[in-house]
Amino acid sequence: MRILIAPDKFKGSLTATEAAAAIAEGALRVYPDAVVTRFPIADGGEGTLEAAVAAGYEERVNAVTGPILKPVGAAWAIRENSFGGATAVIETAQASGLASMEPTPENSLRAHSYGCGQLIAAALDAGATEIVLGLGGSAMTDGGSGALRALGLKPLDATGNVVPLGGGSLAEIASLDVSALDPRLADTRFRIAVDVRNPLYGSDGAAHVFGPQKGADPDAVELLDAGLRNWASVLREATGRDANVPGAGAAGGFPASFLAFTEAELEGGFELVAGLTGLESQLDGADLVITGEGSLDTQSLSGKGPIGLADAARDRGIPVLVVAGRIAVTPEDLAKHGVEGAAQLLDIAQKRDGEPDIADAVANAAKYLAWATSQLLEGA
Repeated sequence: MRILIAPDKFKGSLTATEAAAAIAEGALRVYPDAVVTRFPIADGGEGTLEAAVAAGYEERVNAVTGPILKPVGAAWAIRENSFGGATAVIETAQASGLASMEPTPENSLRAHSYGCGQLIAAALDAGATEIVLGLGGSAMTDGGSGALRALGLKPLDATGNVVPLGGGSLAEIASLDVSALDPRLADTRFRIAVDVRNPLYGSDGAAHVFGPQKGADPDAVELLDAGLRNWASVLREATGRDANVPGAGAAGGFPASFLAFTEAELEGGFELVAGLTGLESQLDGADLVITGEGSLDTQSLSGKGPIGLADAARDRGIPVLVVAGRIAVTPEDLAKHGVEGAAQLLDIAQKRDGEPDIADAVANAAKYLAWATSQLLEGA
């Protein structure tokens, strides 16, 4: 039997690579002679870099400016592509992640994407002709302005002075000095993984929907939204392009700057990463697929991560099993996507007052994941 083990991350407990190892351990207990392939997946957010490295991309690390000016070490990856150039993979969470910043109202206004721009510059210096941007886990709400500043753009206020970094300063921008903007941007293909449809600004835009997660209080949300509205106007005046499109509100509006100044494309995260890593070739040789993630819920059913993989396997007639930390959808929901069996770690975790101990499930996720996989296969 050839088993493809391709989970997403179990957020807060296991990376996708660690989850794959645990699932493989459980599968080999039941089928010790099986040929097992571990292949971490991602849906374009956090974990995209890990999936790329697992698929053969070369990981590199650069020291960059973090989201509130403190230096951070940020990983990215690169590999030669079939078009005679190289593809780089960059995650906003690495250089400008919320994990590097305390989410307070003050920091929500200060946070910026400058470090992401530094990673893009490093990728261009390394010969990248295509750059994949994975969004998720970001700290900033600056419309991608910080990234462009690292690449030579100068946002100016009404008196001609460069405005400070951060989303809280966007409302002060009156014009753009593009004279030093890196000319390589025009010849680089940008592919941006986006699975949300939020516009740049407005009631369902970046500031209102995602700002509170980054520490923004109601006053900060209004200031950030006004700044993004002004940033869209400045971008439109400078480039003639409207950056306030569905999906531009992801990662604090990060796509907006690249939609204005480059030929960037917004793409569904799972499909983008699957193509990037060669997932289809792995499916072609599989007799069984086992996938999973920390929480399998209604959002998962939109084709993200494990469900996207299940759909691809179903179309090839390959049975799929799912192991997750928590499953919040029905067996009938999963069956529509070709899933023939599923198990959740909460059914195995210790009980307190009759309820699953979530802390125990998180702390012992690897052990329980191997166990749940074995039980699922024995009952299959």
